[in-house]
Amino acid sequence: MTPNTPDNSAARAGLSSEKSSCEERRQKIRLSGIAEESVVDGPGIRSVFFVQGCPHGCHGCHNPHTHAFDGGYEANVDDLAVLVKGNPLISGVTFSGGEPLCQAAPLAVLARKIKETGLEIALYTGYTWEGLLAENDKDRLELLRLCDVLVDGRFVEDKRNLALVFRGSSNQRILDVQRSLRSQSAVMVTDPAWLDDHPEESQVGVYQTR
Repeated sequence: MTPNTPDNSAARAGLSSEKSSCEERRQKIRLSGIAEESVVDGPGIRSVFFVQGCPHGCHGCHNPHTHAFDGGYEANVDDLAVLVKGNPLISGVTFSGGEPLCQAAPLAVLARKIKETGLEIALYTGYTWEGLLAENDKDRLELLRLCDVLVDGRFVEDKRNLALVFRGSSNQRILDVQRSLRSQSAVMVTDPAWLDDHPEESQVGVYQTR
């Protein structure tokens, strides 16, 4: 190296370290708990991941213990994928919470692994479809592209309706994600298994905490 040549090795090392740290963060998801076989978070038997952390603070929320961002525990994406792939009983996976889109990057990594199995992926969010498109967040859109069904909108206690299936309040919508992406507008699901006239299940999924 000549005297006039700048030494960029430290800068390169810093970038490499930053990239490695970013990849590590994408391999960890902070969870509140897991329901390995649930029948209340979408049709069929599903594995449900309840993420930890939510900014919405909906009054009357069914899972207030999931709101604090420093609660719960960290889980490795690969371990969660193995859990899903090792269960022959499930027909789908649901991301709930908490607010899954606050951990969109690592959930996208997990969703990509789950898609290899052909299982349906549903996601519950307090955000609206229109707000997410307007926000145009790269990580959130990446996760949405890997999902099949989106239940959007905050829980509104004044609009609570126990007759609804897979929703807590009437303002929430069950959307077909892929059709919505193609049309760039909210498109409701047509799958009868997700619709309100679907017989309500009587069993409750087992909620597991660490």
